[in-house]
Amino acid sequence: MKLKRAELKDFLDQKVDLYNTPRFIETDPVQIPHLFNKKEDVEIAGFLTATIAWGNRKSILKNSNRLMQLMDMAPYEYVMNHEQNDLDHLDGFVHRTFNSLDLLFFIKSLKNIYTYHNGLESVFTQHASATSLQPAIHEFRKVFLELPHLQRTEKHISDPFRNSAAKRINMFLRWMVRNDKAGVDFGIWKSISPSTLSCPLDVHSGNVARKLGILKRKMNDAKAVAELDLNLRKLDATDPVKYDFALFGLGVFEKGNF
Repeated sequence: MKLKRAELKDFLDQKVDLYNTPRFIETDPVQIPHLFNKKEDVEIAGFLTATIAWGNRKSILKNSNRLMQLMDMAPYEYVMNHEQNDLDHLDGFVHRTFNSLDLLFFIKSLKNIYTYHNGLESVFTQHASATSLQPAIHEFRKVFLELPHLQRTEKHISDPFRNSAAKRINMFLRWMVRNDKAGVDFGIWKSISPSTLSCPLDVHSGNVARKLGILKRKMNDAKAVAELDLNLRKLDATDPVKYDFALFGLGVFEKGNF
């Protein structure tokens, strides 16, 4: 499907308007952080949900809801004030390859970040560049893993400097940073510009982007993210990642039939 830039922008803008609505929340993992109002609760719920947001969507929602219940529906208080016996009942939690050992470290690391690094927003903001958050993701990973941890846990924090598309962290950052009043993304991180966000690239958005001619690279990796970023920013330099709604909707809801 080859369209001129103006036609492509018009087509994708219409799809953004179609999918970037509160109805989108009903079937998307973003519904989990929407259970909360406190900034830190939204951040932690969003981060943990994004971390396990791969595979079957019903399974993602089921396990994310269970995780919030295990944290007494107060994720920030749980992270900051948990005692050892509070952690014992996390034993047995699993989502695909993310298990309770990984979860225990994530809880401890988040406490470390909020105690000694002024929270998640501060870490990403400190290392954000003027044009991209990919360096910030790389530096965040180092901070997140600064406590002693099992080697197996490292695979759950992606690194774009190792050519990962870092889909789940990019999705989490979209949730936190974008604020277009549509009601889906939160926009609670005011210190980072939406213009620096990268598209959460997965098989669905990648296939649609290739069909539209805005992505040529065949692998869904960091290089593909950079290529897609470049082309989406030509369509909207201030809010390029709004097109995630269009690409995802065309891929998942319309099955790529356009």
